[in-house]
Amino acid sequence: MNLILLGPPGAGKGTQASRLVKERGMVQLSTGDMLRAAVSAGTPVGLAAKAVMESGGLVSDEIVNGILSERLDHPDARAGFILDGYPRTDVQADALDAMLSAKGLTLDHVIELVVDEDVLVDRVTGRFTCAKCGEGYHDRYKLPAVDGVCDACGSGDFKRRSDDNEGTVRQRMAEYRAKTAPIIPHYSARGIVARVDGMASMDDVAASIDAIVDV
Repeated sequence: MNLILLGPPGAGKGTQASRLVKERGMVQLSTGDMLRAAVSAGTPVGLAAKAVMESGGLVSDEIVNGILSERLDHPDARAGFILDGYPRTDVQADALDAMLSAKGLTLDHVIELVVDEDVLVDRVTGRFTCAKCGEGYHDRYKLPAVDGVCDACGSGDFKRRSDDNEGTVRQRMAEYRAKTAPIIPHYSARGIVARVDGMASMDDVAASIDAIVDV
């Protein structure tokens, strides 16, 4: 089972992808995570992407396509993968088609998480994570049970992404509407697109996704 999860940053793609990984043994291929790992490691591609990511822009197709192509060659990807945050443009969608065809892979479903922009701004600007284990939290919706202590690992070190601010979120929403949303017809013609209410509870979103992939 190979899936694409579509939706603007903060729509819940990462949360749902992580659940599918745990429950179904799939592999989450998040270009954002791969790029952030490169930034943290200080690699040449990471340094090139850092300024673009922090300004809320999109890194070049060459960088993204190269990272993804290499990752798809790993054996675990053959067991089923979830693309989170890719493709973002028609050009990337075309590149993905060619990439998958060359590797003998196909897509089964394209699932779009539909969101409200104002609610999304609130969701994104309040989120933070444990710097040690990556457990996610939110100022309003999910605080640690003990103030300042991670529920998962007990660390007291938390962090926020520098680009989780209202201006950047709204810029990303505008970019999503202009560049990414128009790729949906690319897949609709194949009959593999489904839309899910991304503003519903995490459990309801999960149930909707399960109903799609279990058909």
